[in-house]
Amino acid sequence: MNMYKIITTMKKITYIILFTMFLSSCNIYRKFERPEMSVADSYRNLDTTSVVDTATIADLNWTEIYTDPNLQVLINYALENNTDHLIAMEKVKEAKAAFKSARLSFFPSAGLVFPTNMNYSNGNTSVSYDASVTASWEIDLFGKLLNSKRKAQVVMLQSQEYQQAVRTQIIATVADYYFNLLALDKQLNIYTITEKSWATSVETIKAMKEGGMTTEAAVAQYEAYHASIAAAIPEIKAAIMKQENALSALLGDYPKNIERGTLDEQKVGFNIEAGIPMQLLANRPDIKAAEYNLASMFYNTNVARSYFYPNIVIDANLGWTGALNLIGSLTQPIFYRGANKARLEIAKAQEEAARLQFKQAIVNAGMEVSNALITYDAELKKESERNKQIVALYNAVEYTNELLKLGSSTYLEVLDAQQSLLSALLSQTEDNLNKLNAITSLYHALGGGRDY
Repeated sequence: MNMYKIITTMKKITYIILFTMFLSSCNIYRKFERPEMSVADSYRNLDTTSVVDTATIADLNWTEIYTDPNLQVLINYALENNTDHLIAMEKVKEAKAAFKSARLSFFPSAGLVFPTNMNYSNGNTSVSYDASVTASWEIDLFGKLLNSKRKAQVVMLQSQEYQQAVRTQIIATVADYYFNLLALDKQLNIYTITEKSWATSVETIKAMKEGGMTTEAAVAQYEAYHASIAAAIPEIKAAIMKQENALSALLGDYPKNIERGTLDEQKVGFNIEAGIPMQLLANRPDIKAAEYNLASMFYNTNVARSYFYPNIVIDANLGWTGALNLIGSLTQPIFYRGANKARLEIAKAQEEAARLQFKQAIVNAGMEVSNALITYDAELKKESERNKQIVALYNAVEYTNELLKLGSSTYLEVLDAQQSLLSALLSQTEDNLNKLNAITSLYHALGGGRDY
């Protein structure tokens, strides 16, 4: 092919390109834009909770939220060894490779052909070689490659947000498991002290019975209550070991003893500020992932639209002799309109589903933030009243014991006071656990623990 023919061919291709550009719609080149959604009332504000348009607790590093050094060691270990987190990191690598591949699709593909011909004649063998370079370039006139690249990019970003979601979930779950373990330790301590105290009470009531100050029924009641307290201790110890096993599995380890502090040592050294809804959007990885998924479906719809337009490919072949063959081809999808229409309808349905999922992600986030704020606020309000109750019950136990010795009270009143005190102490432990879990829930709900 001489130079005149090459130029003529290129002119024809140019005319085809200009003509089809005129026919094509610019809609397939549009970039994704987040849909307008009202988030003004995404969660309730409480009168006792400061809600300001400033930095939220989600902007704090998780080490500022969880200051217990034992817990920090556990969270660091989990982030390095948890299987789900490691898998999520590999998914990010996979998505990055796919994005790189999509970017390379804009460049011509080239190859080296090196055929060998062998001829056998009259007992003689001759070998001939013919090398050539081939290249093919698809002109992305109607945005198929562009939208495929954009889709690959948002899929990569979505995988990164998924990895962030796994990260924040691991931090929150390790903290919750750790606090549950501390609460079990506190319960075991309460039961152990109560059991020892009640063992002394049993001896006391026996001595009083010998002195004729009480009855055999009183001794039996004391012994039964003491046995019920002692029976609860092995159950709590078993629960502690199970919680250690669960935490070990979360760390990616076999069951082991967990080094830890105490429930009373856990402090909250900051004010709870939930921030405004848009800050919630800016931090939560699941909302970002839902938005990227919607963007992915948007570009997928554009790819489906591009199938209605011609496919333009330029093929080139440079032979060993220096001859250049340049061929332009245009494929118009006339006979595939039904399949292309179905592809577009599927893509539109998937895009609408992704839009609804994005909206629901915002609704769920608002619910989670609201629930965490309500729980934390309730536990703060209960704290002082619970302390007053426990002080009063300690006094009641002491007074009823003294009155029993003086004969002015019955053993049933002593039992009732002791049971009420034990119940209040266990409730206080649950209150403290709920408050710590509420902080974790709020930190998690606002997208805290990101690896910036």
